[in-house]
Amino acid sequence: MLDNYYLSIVIPAYKEENRIHKILDAIVKFQANVDYKIETIVVLDGSPDNTKESVDKYHNKLHHLRVIDRKENRGKGYTVKEGVMAAKGEWVLFSDADNSTPIHQVEKLLDKTNGNHVVIGSRYTNGGKLAKPQPFYRIWGSRFLNFFIRLFAVPGIKDTQCGFKLFENKAAKEIFSRQTFERWSFDIEVLAVARHLGYKIEEVGITWYDDPHSQVNPIKDGMRMLKDSWQVRKNMTRGLYSR
Repeated sequence: MLDNYYLSIVIPAYKEENRIHKILDAIVKFQANVDYKIETIVVLDGSPDNTKESVDKYHNKLHHLRVIDRKENRGKGYTVKEGVMAAKGEWVLFSDADNSTPIHQVEKLLDKTNGNHVVIGSRYTNGGKLAKPQPFYRIWGSRFLNFFIRLFAVPGIKDTQCGFKLFENKAAKEIFSRQTFERWSFDIEVLAVARHLGYKIEEVGITWYDDPHSQVNPIKDGMRMLKDSWQVRKNMTRGLYSR
């Protein structure tokens, strides 16, 4: 690939001035302990706070850091897509800004790239776990939601919403170029498109650390994801994602 990057890390950021240091500090440490070249791409989603200033402090200590500073808010899905399409690494990871899945766990995903085009972190497959036990209603609510997501859009995928997904670069470009959802449900669409195009997907168990300040509303966003999962199914039926 251009510049010989092995791994591109894409981080979408909206109102993350007080949290983004978590993942950037982790990447600085991780980068110093691996023998391959990494680029980090932070994509600002029209963030009205000082997220850019927080990121800019890392230019001198985080090698190959790029910032895409878009002034208009378009949503997490659009923001991830923008970063992925700009990525130059052989493998492209997108990860949440709060480092809820510690960045060093990308090694688990990279270990499974042989024969796979997409490798995703999963809290619910073998080896996956929540670092802190969740209330039963959140656990069962998540399982209920995922059942219908699998039924409508991505059969066989146990965890579509973990923000820790790795793509082979060429596959990523083909998959994300077909993405139409700009906000939360983009994960579902991206995985459905990957499956539809014949790319092999592997789930790998990771340890996930819940962020109490998460911007996700379980009820509101859950209902939206159900609706969007059905829309993905209709899009596939209509041939929207075909080559």
